[in-house]
Amino acid sequence: MREIAVFAGSAHPELAAEMCAQLGVPLQPVRMTRFANDCLEVQLQANCRERDVFLVQPLVTPVQENLVELLLMIDAARGASAARITVVMPHYAYARSDKKDAPRISIGGRLIADLMVAAGASRVLAMTLHSPQVHGFFSVPVDHLHALRELADHFRALDLSRTTVVSPDLGNAKEAAAFARRLGVPVAAGAKQRYADDRVSISAIIGDVADRDVIVLDDEIAKGSTVLELIDRLRDAGARTIRVACTHGLFTAGALERIGAQSDVVEIVCTNTVPVPAGASEKLTVLSVAPALAQAVQRIHDGESVSALFDTAA
Repeated sequence: MREIAVFAGSAHPELAAEMCAQLGVPLQPVRMTRFANDCLEVQLQANCRERDVFLVQPLVTPVQENLVELLLMIDAARGASAARITVVMPHYAYARSDKKDAPRISIGGRLIADLMVAAGASRVLAMTLHSPQVHGFFSVPVDHLHALRELADHFRALDLSRTTVVSPDLGNAKEAAAFARRLGVPVAAGAKQRYADDRVSISAIIGDVADRDVIVLDDEIAKGSTVLELIDRLRDAGARTIRVACTHGLFTAGALERIGAQSDVVEIVCTNTVPVPAGASEKLTVLSVAPALAQAVQRIHDGESVSALFDTAA
């Protein structure tokens, strides 16, 4: 059987190292060089010939820099005669650009997918894409994982007798409902309208949250404007306590501090698909998805079913 070779870009080497520890394989070295004209050069410093190559690189800030690194890594692996190149992309930032909702704009999620395939990617391993249609932007196989299992295992340690899972909007309601089924609790959702990237309005909560312990579930939290607006509405509706959970904890522009400063927010939970921001709140709990990603990598390498491992059943 072909050997596994795992390489990581600059975006999140800690996650790649944890995955390799789970797999029992070394994290292979990568040399990144910047020329005087600001161009990047990437060298994979281990043999790739006829190997099953996995490139670990979430698209996080600086997104464009990390994207170019990833494209160059893919091209380097292809040029080194890798048998197969799998992009392990725990966070796909451009997945939010998934529709043409204004004139003369690019659907970036599709464009970047095409760039990865053109560079030589054979398949993609992603986690919690922003919307289901993004899966279809890729012309190569995509294994799409979620972190509901890790999040549910964490919250099962609590008394859930008066708990309700709340989705910030109807678009995320399906995932929130699946999460609520795992916990055996009811689900509710916010009626949200977005006016700008950082300006939203939630007019109502659909479902009963009065005197309930609420778990707000979202796929990612960036500036936190939606979550903060939802917290206000939950407070108005009489929620007893609030916990905030997401897969991708980007927490830009001081979002973590603002959410943590809310007196009725008792915990903020995210996974390590992206690096944890400096100065993390004492309310923050970070769960590792490295074991899940490593299991998926091993199953891809062995030609086994990934969906069987990461099904949606509780």
